Amino acid sequence: MLFGYVRPQKSELLVREYEQYKGVYCSLCRQLGKSYGVASRLTLSYDCTFYALMLFAFRPECPGFQNGRCVVNPMKKCTYCSSGETEFIAASALSVIMTYYKIKDDIADSRFFGKLRAYALLLFAARAHRKAARDFPRLDAAVSASVEEQKAAERETEPGLDSCAEPTAKMLQQVFETAAGTDKGPETPEVRILRQFGYFLGRWVYLIDAADDIEKDIKTASFNPFIIKCRLDGSSTPEDLEKAKSYANQVLNLTLSQLTAALNILDLDHFDTIINNVILKGLPEIQKELLFKKEKMHVGSL
Repeated sequence: MLFGYVRPQKSELLVREYEQYKGVYCSLCRQLGKSYGVASRLTLSYDCTFYALMLFAFRPECPGFQNGRCVVNPMKKCTYCSSGETEFIAASALSVIMTYYKIKDDIADSRFFGKLRAYALLLFAARAHRKAARDFPRLDAAVSASVEEQKAAERETEPGLDSCAEPTAKMLQQVFETAAGTDKGPETPEVRILRQFGYFLGRWVYLIDAADDIEKDIKTASFNPFIIKCRLDGSSTPEDLEKAKSYANQVLNLTLSQLTAALNILDLDHFDTIINNVILKGLPEIQKELLFKKEKMHVGSL
């Protein structure tokens, strides 16, 4: 699953670039409402905004932008893309599909009141998921398989970091493969590089989420591969936690270096500066904030 970590470092974007990013973000919000109803806008995320950017990066034409009223708050002005409906439909489907499986996962992992809340959300998500899965069976199959493989990895006798990160890595590998378009064969250089890019992005996302949750998962006795690897428990000292976070940072940095290598050989036609900002500046900044600073960054809206 994705959790809102794949986002830009806003301070390093030019004003024009930031307006373009917001335009893609707001256009995805609008498309979610069109395709799946008003409630589906709650699934809007930075992650699927990035997926939309990647879809546009390999298309012949870059979408234009125009001003309009916010679909959530009509008193607010927003920037919207003037084209690209196909790309936003695909990104909104991924958003709905991933939210649906995240809710099902919460049902399995939560306690009584958590399950009640998740079941209530599932009632709203199920209908949207059926439509998205029908229209984008490949995306649904990739996410569904990832969920099952994740459960199997966590049931292993000695689950390791690699086996636990593999399902999310493989899932995003398949998701980002679609960014190349249907006219590209699976063995073309562009598709192979995109698969590598998606794989290491998925691996980083899983690992940063696990690293971010170390302290919470110790308290709730929840599964976490870093807790197992570093032999942490309720009696672990602050020094033990710092060592675990330092180790997590090393693993994440190695994954980022592999992700960056794939990015460097991708031929991006559009939004290249924004995409480079997300990978080269946004992800490292979030990693630093979550692992080494007391105040956690919020993963809400723009």
